[in-house]
Amino acid sequence: MIGVLLDSDVIIEVLRGRRSVVAALRALEASGVSTYCTAIGWAEIYTGVRPGEESVTAAFFEARGEVPLDSRVGRRAGEYLASYRKSHGVEIADALVAAAAVTSGLYLWTLNRRHYPMPGVRFYEP
Repeated sequence: MIGVLLDSDVIIEVLRGRRSVVAALRALEASGVSTYCTAIGWAEIYTGVRPGEESVTAAFFEARGEVPLDSRVGRRAGEYLASYRKSHGVEIADALVAAAAVTSGLYLWTLNRRHYPMPGVRFYEP
């Protein structure tokens, strides 16, 4: 496995201290698999950061790689939206996350697979 892109729902559970998700993340990283986030994850998490949580949140993101949202990701996300927005209710953030994972060759760890009906998305299962 090359690496795993963390969806915002997974990051939220880790930052909330949900034991099963924290343990799974620790085991994954201890096995040598690199984990990544996107600017979408940063934005979604920082929307709900409470006073006093800033340093822990920043440390979480800084300890992981970042997948850039470049033109290849944007184009693929647009294709996903054209195909799945109406039929599956896919939103732009999820289209960008899926496109980032697929374009980078990463697995996606999410707790909401139904948000990602796109072909080619490989899911990580802890």
